[in-house]
Amino acid sequence: MIVRMNKYTLVLYHKAQEEFLAQLQELGVVDITTTGWEPNEEEHALLSEIEGHKAAAEEFAALRKKEGFELGAPYATGEEAYERYKTATARVESLKAQIGRTEKEAEELSMWGEFDPALVSKLESEGIVLHFYSCYSNEFAHAEAEWRENYTLEVIAEKGGVTYFVAVGRKGEAAPAIDAQPMRTPQTNAEGKRAELKSLNEQLNEWMKVLGRCVASADLVAAHGASLTDRLQFSQVSHSGESEAEGRLVVLQGWAPVANEQAVDALLDSQSDVIYAKEKPTMEDDTPVVLKNGWFAKPFEFIGDFYAVPKYGTMDLTRYFAPFYMLFFGFCIGDAGYGATFFLIGLFMWLKKIKGMGLVSQLVMWLGLASVLFGLCVGNVFGVSLRTLGVPEWYHNAMQTVNDQLFYIALGCGIVQIIFALVLNVINTTIAYGFKYSFGTLGWLIILVDCLLAFLLPMVGVEGFSFSSPLCLGILGVGAVLMLLLNNPNRNCW
Repeated sequence: MIVRMNKYTLVLYHKAQEEFLAQLQELGVVDITTTGWEPNEEEHALLSEIEGHKAAAEEFAALRKKEGFELGAPYATGEEAYERYKTATARVESLKAQIGRTEKEAEELSMWGEFDPALVSKLESEGIVLHFYSCYSNEFAHAEAEWRENYTLEVIAEKGGVTYFVAVGRKGEAAPAIDAQPMRTPQTNAEGKRAELKSLNEQLNEWMKVLGRCVASADLVAAHGASLTDRLQFSQVSHSGESEAEGRLVVLQGWAPVANEQAVDALLDSQSDVIYAKEKPTMEDDTPVVLKNGWFAKPFEFIGDFYAVPKYGTMDLTRYFAPFYMLFFGFCIGDAGYGATFFLIGLFMWLKKIKGMGLVSQLVMWLGLASVLFGLCVGNVFGVSLRTLGVPEWYHNAMQTVNDQLFYIALGCGIVQIIFALVLNVINTTIAYGFKYSFGTLGWLIILVDCLLAFLLPMVGVEGFSFSSPLCLGILGVGAVLMLLLNNPNRNCW
């Protein structure tokens, strides 16, 4: 069911706003609207930090699944862990980019062998210059003889169809007229790059250890993010509201559950500088929705949240779709063994009290129980038919009957669900907008029930009501008028 709310309009002196809102926050029952809120510089920073905490939570979850990733000792506070996370992720990304570049450079330098860069510089100082080139091997083979006639060449390596070679020249002379790709003179060798690569990987490992400590502090970081969200919400409310009397008065609106109105009224009555009005919300108000269901329907709110929370003033359908959802889940699984497995998994999660999985564990148990019951009705356990295992004759006959009539049972359940949904739709529309707005749905309901009765009654021996009887045709006519002509109250016929 949807918790009934009271709407409060508050007028208070602007200097008392923050203190008063802090008291409301401690009470924890009033939802203050923040219409027209424009974030200031501080709130923009809070929004950025909150988004950063959400990204951190996703990154922590991904790191936990990473093979070889090790957790460390958690930090003292969530704030410290988050700051270290920001620094560590920036350094890890930078190091990974450096490592990628260094690996590529080491691969390129490996073509030239393990030479001494200092010796290359010494030769240049004595007037001997080495020019580095690369060329497709087939082109090099074609031009090698000509190039060797004019220059001193030395082939260094050949890989992947490319030949790497060096031409010797003199300082001050023009570069050799060789039709090949000039290469930059290496300032280090592959061994030097590999040493640099080793240092970078060691730095990366150290920062990954920092991330390991951050992941171990995930709960602290989440709590810190929640505190920032509270600060933002408080700041939103503090800077929202309409200013009156040249900015000295602030007008706010909020809602509180009717069940808590005594506590809220007592707090408001105790504030000498606060004037308030209490009224019932209207359909035009954007009233917050709080659901309150019993032990059976509560777990099914998890499924409803995937779609949409019902609007205030309408019906909460959770308790109504819950048994049908169980029924059709049992139909789909149809196996007592798998159903028992579901139930045991849900029971394990519930007993372990896994954080955030309370409703999910109960939902899994309910669905598992439905699968067990339906599996026993049709006689399936882990794909094995109980009818082949020597069960009592009465049970064997019952399973046989259910299997023979399974199509009609499923069809009947579907028709009952459709009729039930149409009835709820009529009631819901009537509550929300008035009875005349439900005429279109009511017409469909009348036609469906009329056709169903015309089909079933003759089969059970009831005479006088069939598709050709005047009463049946008359009811069909009423349904058609409601469905086709009166389905929109805004038409001119109204």
